[in-house]
Amino acid sequence: MTMLKWITKDTNINFMGARHFTYALSSLLVILSFASMYIKGFNFGIDFSGGVLMEIKSEQPINVEEIRSKLSVVKLDELNLQTIGLDGKELMIRAQADNANEVAQRKAVAEIREILGNGYEYRRVETVGPQVGDELKTAGIVASVLAILAIAIYIRFEWQFAVGTLLGLFHDTVITVGLLSFFRFDFSLTTVAAILTLVGYSVNDKVVTYDRIRENLKKYRKMPQEELINKSVNDIFSRTILTGVTTLVAVIPLYLWGGDALESFAFTILAGLIIGTYSSIFV
Repeated sequence: MTMLKWITKDTNINFMGARHFTYALSSLLVILSFASMYIKGFNFGIDFSGGVLMEIKSEQPINVEEIRSKLSVVKLDELNLQTIGLDGKELMIRAQADNANEVAQRKAVAEIREILGNGYEYRRVETVGPQVGDELKTAGIVASVLAILAIAIYIRFEWQFAVGTLLGLFHDTVITVGLLSFFRFDFSLTTVAAILTLVGYSVNDKVVTYDRIRENLKKYRKMPQEELINKSVNDIFSRTILTGVTTLVAVIPLYLWGGDALESFAFTILAGLIIGTYSSIFV
């Protein structure tokens, strides 16, 4: 409660005094993000790369090495086994058939089910061919670009504010995507949805900040620019922090206990919220 009282009271923090440090930090993070995307690339999920995804469940804890040994006879270019949950009774199988066309993928699924037998519950079975994966990848990029362009058209500020908002949006998106690349989270259609959600959240936060600056420009015409920006950011500081914290309260449990299917989505929202809140104040 003491912390909340501190946040909600009128603040007088010299944000502009830290601008040289924060500009350097943001520039460094953007450069490192591009470097990670170039060097490490992305861990594309089967939505984009094509392949087989199966989730199985057993009544007893699953021996991963035993499953790996059994599946070694199947012609797979890549095989990744990962337990789900704390009791070890669920297993996620990600595989790429030796011949990556859709027929080979379906054949691989049939062989895996035949080898494992009926002792497992098949909770999820997905196959995506490489051609479909490429089409989804293109569609995801196009959707993201169109969303950002639509937001750029929607922003009806003076050009200085519009440019600042778009730079903040670029900053938030690039760093978040860079973190996905660096930590090798699955990059799937769900991740694209999270990025688009982040874009909307980020723009909304920055529009509120610039609205307050515009109001104060009319009220305090003789106030020095640095002082006016500090006052404006302090005016909406409690709103910015409390909005971010409220959303984090919902996202953190989703990340911790949402399972593998939601891990990448939740991480994207979590990282984007922190970066977006920071950029709304300092960038």
